[in-house]
Amino acid sequence: MALLTRIRGPRDLDRLSPGQLSVLAEEIRGFLVEEVSKTGGHLGPNLGVVELTLALHRVFDSPKDRILFDTGHQSYVHKLLTGRQDFSRLRVKGGLSGYPSRAESEHDVIENSHASTVLGYADGLAKANELQGLTDRSVVAVIGDGALTGGMAWEALNNIAEAQDRPLIIVVNDNERSYSPTIGGMANHLATLRTTQGYERFLSWGKDALQRTPVVGQQIFETLHGAKKGLKDFIAPQGMFEDLGLKYIGPIDGHDEQALESALKRAKGFGGPVIVHCLTQKGRGYRAAEQNEEDRFHAVGVIHPDTGLPVKTAGQDWTSVFGEEMVALGRERRDLVAITAAMLHPVGLAPFAKEFPERTYDVGIAEQHAAVSAAGLATGGLHPVVAVYATFLNRCFDQVLMDVALHRCGVTFVLDRAGVTGTDGASHNGMWDMSILQVVPGLRLAAPRDADQLRAQLREAVAVSDAPTVVRYSKGSVGPAIPAVGRIGGMDVLRDSGEPVGSVRADVLLVAVGAMAATCLEAAELLAAQGISSTVVDPRWVKPVDPALPGLAAEHRVVVTVEDNGRVGGVGATIAQALRDAGVDVPLRDFGIPQEFLDHASRNEILEQIGLTGPAIAERVAGVVAKVTAAAAV
Repeated sequence: MALLTRIRGPRDLDRLSPGQLSVLAEEIRGFLVEEVSKTGGHLGPNLGVVELTLALHRVFDSPKDRILFDTGHQSYVHKLLTGRQDFSRLRVKGGLSGYPSRAESEHDVIENSHASTVLGYADGLAKANELQGLTDRSVVAVIGDGALTGGMAWEALNNIAEAQDRPLIIVVNDNERSYSPTIGGMANHLATLRTTQGYERFLSWGKDALQRTPVVGQQIFETLHGAKKGLKDFIAPQGMFEDLGLKYIGPIDGHDEQALESALKRAKGFGGPVIVHCLTQKGRGYRAAEQNEEDRFHAVGVIHPDTGLPVKTAGQDWTSVFGEEMVALGRERRDLVAITAAMLHPVGLAPFAKEFPERTYDVGIAEQHAAVSAAGLATGGLHPVVAVYATFLNRCFDQVLMDVALHRCGVTFVLDRAGVTGTDGASHNGMWDMSILQVVPGLRLAAPRDADQLRAQLREAVAVSDAPTVVRYSKGSVGPAIPAVGRIGGMDVLRDSGEPVGSVRADVLLVAVGAMAATCLEAAELLAAQGISSTVVDPRWVKPVDPALPGLAAEHRVVVTVEDNGRVGGVGATIAQALRDAGVDVPLRDFGIPQEFLDHASRNEILEQIGLTGPAIAERVAGVVAKVTAAAAV
């Protein structure tokens, strides 16, 4: 790592020769494999952008020139070249973020880790430069080809092309993949460009050949060059970009650092919007990644660097339980179809797609389209299951509300990685869904507590044909099954303190939402040791509020709700409203995620930090019970 350790900032690259740059590229790949294998992270995407990132920082002067990444998981090399070479705590509390982070460096302009947004940022930054007369700086947007499947990217392109004299460089990192192989018309267009690279070679050959022809050769060449738009459409149909008014350069070998520098310099000097199309190989230089057909090691846990195999095998996770049950349902119901937004494997739909390829739709990074297309499928007599990460549901809320719910379509949304996810930071914590979905009329929302309930509630969800349903679950391993000891209304009773004494069933009613069931049972045990009795219920379906809940709450001295979701507008707030509407005047305390952006750390560390643990809840509830007891004695 002799060269890498000497790089403290981008300008240290200026003095390196082409040969040294090649050595540095290999050092960076070795560093990434060695370090990311220890912590986990986005390995494949970063192995693919080494030369591209070197060229970007050689041609442009960050942070004066703004270099933006979409999505931010391809920024590890950028971090290394901007003075951040301690990867020992990557994505760990107190260490480097797995995405660009303004708190880390002035070179990180935006913290986007939701795809397809960078061109909008770039459009705004370029306009800001123009209005302020800042003509000595560039805006460079690096966007993965998968992110170009998102509608926001095309909305931005339409606006960027409006001003032909406003400088903005768009670098398309075309590796044929987002997570898995990129799907859709845009992907097909880029594939066509990849396989018809002959235009520049043809024009170069024509120039040489014709200029050797006496008298008329130069005139013929100039005529052909003047008609280059037609030639380009014939030889390499990049006309789609130029029809938008965007100068197109490429395709460029994304692993030829000198060719990249040349292309980027031409783009920088053009003075208007330019697309530089770079062909890269995800996972390049690491055999285990290159041979991984699923996702080229898009994201890995802790692995053996020599083999790429996991250091330890985790237990059954929520995602695989969902995937298995989807296959079982697919065998039973021919009307069941699956939709994913470029995340077939991460959300567990790969087994369903393998058995029912004709009933699986990958729409690309286009959650809005996924929801509306699902509404169309439901209107056509099918039952779609749309599987996305919980944090990405935010991107299609309007479509859930106005296209699915308004039309009473039987669509099931399955939200993976709901609640605190941890290591991917603020953008990936799935803490918004149970708040924003509360306002959707007719929608039903389930929060399973264990694998058995996930299977059961998924089946209940897809049985609903006249309204949207949602099933949400956590990230990682599923804990042991938590049996019910009874049922009240539609709620499972997980702990019953026995026969009521008069009108009081127990001191505390603990309403455990989804994966927080085990935490609530632990809190109940700790409260019992202090002589405080508890009933613990799992509402199973948290929207709508079970009609039996207000009556049950009235039999307790304190009601406590515990959810892995933001407190504002969440399940606790909704239950409080239901109690008020029913005239039940019982003190209620709601525990959940504070409404703030949480730094990256492990899930357990964050839960402890925000007080969502059994001991923390028991301590605070004991204080509430003491106050209620003291007030009653006055």
